[in-house]
Amino acid sequence: MKLYGSSMSPYVRKVLAYAAEKGLPLELEMAGMGRGGPEFEAASPFRKMPAFSDGDFRICDSTAIITYLEAKYPEPSLIPAEPRSRARTIWFEEFADTILMGCGAKMFFNRFVAPKVLGREGDLAVADAAERDELPPILDYLEKTIPDSGYLVDDRLTLADISVASPVANLDHIGVAIDKSRWPRTAAYVEAILARPSFAVWLTKERAFVQAA
Repeated sequence: MKLYGSSMSPYVRKVLAYAAEKGLPLELEMAGMGRGGPEFEAASPFRKMPAFSDGDFRICDSTAIITYLEAKYPEPSLIPAEPRSRARTIWFEEFADTILMGCGAKMFFNRFVAPKVLGREGDLAVADAAERDELPPILDYLEKTIPDSGYLVDDRLTLADISVASPVANLDHIGVAIDKSRWPRTAAYVEAILARPSFAVWLTKERAFVQAA
């Protein structure tokens, strides 16, 4: 099975970590941002990452890819079957993909992608406003929501945790740290999830890339 994209994308990183937690072999092929050949385009007609192929089956979008993998490889389960737990897991994935990413992307794009990858100035006013006005309410929500177990759903690792932690890694890449005095539970939660081998192997490579950029 192949995944097309870059682990610097929280969506790609989410799928990579999910597959690692499931014990699924997944080959990453660099694509996106002007890269990728016919196979990538066949799987992602609008050239968005991640894209995925499994034999003659091709699909794009992280949620669609994970839905396919969870159905094909149900154990170990990372999307609970119990209705309420499943709904909460999908909510946290949506929260991460839209609300958290919507905020984080403004910071990461304008402070890193634009100047370091695209070679043009980013809109730092947009990035600063997102960090000042949008990020704190998101962290406030997580601080009051994360259970004592350290897992968002069913007191065990699920797609919810993988989805929420993945975008926060990009904030770390641009030096945006979670204030441990204001959001201690959230800071400890994210640190623990991102320290798992499923994330750590990719984050080590990413940090080297960021430092070299």
